[in-house]
Amino acid sequence: MPPTKDIVKVAIQMMGAYPQLIDLNQTKPLSSVLKEVCDVWNINNSEQYALQYVDGQQTYITETNRLEIKNGSILRLTTAPEQEAQRLYSGAQSNNQDVKLDSLKKLASLSTDITFAQEFISRDGLKILFQIVEEGNEIGEILAYTLKAFMELMEHGFVSWETLSLTFIGKIVSYVNKNLMDATVQQLSLAILENMVLSSTYLYKVVKNDVTLDRLVTHLQVMNQKIQLKAMALLIALLQSAGDAEKKEMIDFLWKKDVRQFIHKKIIHSSESMGDEMAHYLYVLQSLSLNLLEPRMKTSMDPYNPEQREFLQTLRQSAFESESEPSVSHLNTERRRSLCSKEFKKLGFTNYSNPSLDLYRTPPGLLALDNMLYFSNRWPNAYSRFILENSSREDKHECPFARSSIQLTLILCETLRIGEPSSETGQNFYPLFFAQDNCFAELFCICIQLLNKTWKEMRATQEDFDKVMQVVREQIIRTLASNPTTLELFRTKVYALNYSEILKLRQTERMHQEEILAAPVLSLREKLKPELLELIKQQRLNRLCEGTLFRKISSRRRQDKLWYCRLSPNHKVLHYGDVEDGTENPPIESLQEKIPVADIKALLIGKDCPHMREKGVGKQNKDVLELAFTITYDLEEYCLNFIAPTKYEFCLWTDGLNVLMGREMTSERTKSDLDILLSMEIKLRLLDLESIPIPDAPPAIPKPPSNFNFCYDFSHAEQ
Repeated sequence: MPPTKDIVKVAIQMMGAYPQLIDLNQTKPLSSVLKEVCDVWNINNSEQYALQYVDGQQTYITETNRLEIKNGSILRLTTAPEQEAQRLYSGAQSNNQDVKLDSLKKLASLSTDITFAQEFISRDGLKILFQIVEEGNEIGEILAYTLKAFMELMEHGFVSWETLSLTFIGKIVSYVNKNLMDATVQQLSLAILENMVLSSTYLYKVVKNDVTLDRLVTHLQVMNQKIQLKAMALLIALLQSAGDAEKKEMIDFLWKKDVRQFIHKKIIHSSESMGDEMAHYLYVLQSLSLNLLEPRMKTSMDPYNPEQREFLQTLRQSAFESESEPSVSHLNTERRRSLCSKEFKKLGFTNYSNPSLDLYRTPPGLLALDNMLYFSNRWPNAYSRFILENSSREDKHECPFARSSIQLTLILCETLRIGEPSSETGQNFYPLFFAQDNCFAELFCICIQLLNKTWKEMRATQEDFDKVMQVVREQIIRTLASNPTTLELFRTKVYALNYSEILKLRQTERMHQEEILAAPVLSLREKLKPELLELIKQQRLNRLCEGTLFRKISSRRRQDKLWYCRLSPNHKVLHYGDVEDGTENPPIESLQEKIPVADIKALLIGKDCPHMREKGVGKQNKDVLELAFTITYDLEEYCLNFIAPTKYEFCLWTDGLNVLMGREMTSERTKSDLDILLSMEIKLRLLDLESIPIPDAPPAIPKPPSNFNFCYDFSHAEQ
């Protein structure tokens, strides 16, 4: 009698026959298991059959993956992959259009399975697909299924993208460049080109030469969201593969074509909700655009560079031209140098005799000088007012424009993460970035005036410089966190968040801290903790029962790789399985894979996860590492790898899994939630309720109003 762990109870179906319930012995060869199953149904030639999952992606069972079969799995007896591959290989070449269409449709479905894909590719099946495309006789569904099957087969990585012929590539490019073309074919063609661009430098150059940015802009501006998304994916792939000079040229071209305005009006403010994929691409586009400023940010000023010295003189002349310029030409060199030094001092340079030394530090380097020049040219009146207003103050009370500008530029670079690579999972972009040309410089113009305003509100002196910068940093970060959709809205919100408001917020936070640190309150907190921790545990488990959609991160293709995981209502089994894009809350029955909670051995996070070690921690983006976790299960310690969509989901899942394993919840979110609940509960317990009757039942919910005409949509006001 084999050990219990080697026996799996499964159901096996076959069309037109009663299902079999068997104890599958995992130590017995799969060929023997198949023969026993076929014998029950009186089927000869068991070697021509295979077992396949009924649910999900209907993967074939092989000696390699058979250990993944769980108790309660439902399998199907079907044609062996080699037999099916041969049948579809012949069907795809049939002269009968119906047979050909059915074969290609089935091929597109089965090609996601690695076992079938190996069999089909080994028969030189890709050659058939190449011929269909290269001959150019097919259109519509046949062509769409051909491209779909090709995509799925190539995804397994058995064949290099560089083996594609120029004729085949030319056909794919033509489908993208044609005006009148089937939408599904165009969508698949854009996805194929994206994979080509990401696979090699050679193919990047081919695609960049054959598909113009003009054409991609046209696809971006169509109303079909799927084509729009694939066009954006290809555009991002081209930008990520381009060199620095090419990248700048491409982004400049896009902005000239009003792509920024289109994104802001038609994608960000679209009546239809934006998907995670598009949010990710907008985040990457924002990151790539802002990172064009990185070279200037990391370049120190060269005191011997005549162009850079001329920029400094222009900055000085813009502020003091009316005062000094008419007489400067008549002064000798010594007097002229002395006068310039005085004016650079008024401008707020620390090293006023040689102001280039102030711009030697990187970051912000020359980017600070660029911002000062932009402000003086774009808002000359505000610039002059800033300089003259501070020149008239006492020395210790004047706000140093140059020193403030250099530090403010550094704050903006850190806040907007300029110079950092974009995350593979990031989706947090700033809508205001797409609302305005030269967004970074315009943001600086608003913030430098805010800084002067805050300086006056604080009645600051030179010794308070660092304190003022801390307040300004807080004002900027708090305002950006509210996600203003335009720069004008940012200006309104950040100006409203004046120094007194910041003080109130700090005071509230400080009082809250003092309140919760009093000895009686600390004692009450300890008494309430167990009850509230139990409440948090229940919330975590309920959230796991609802489930989450996870993404499989791929270096070559990010989209179309989704899977869902959820906990059973009795908290005993984790169900998971692959799902299609757009699937929301799939029923638990559709998730074919199962892991008994009792079999879970450990929870790994971050760089300890196998899927992070495999890819190399050094190359992994920090954001992805922070979202990665793995559960090991069963006696063999199999792994199920996760990359959470957000830090919030990461905390919920790691907490929930720790609860299931009988361990403490350790996430930041647990601490935050516990603090909030304790604060609320303590405030309720400390309320002065003397002579106030407390009802036993909650008040009745009032009837809804007859209409909702009073409701105002604030999103239109922000556009």
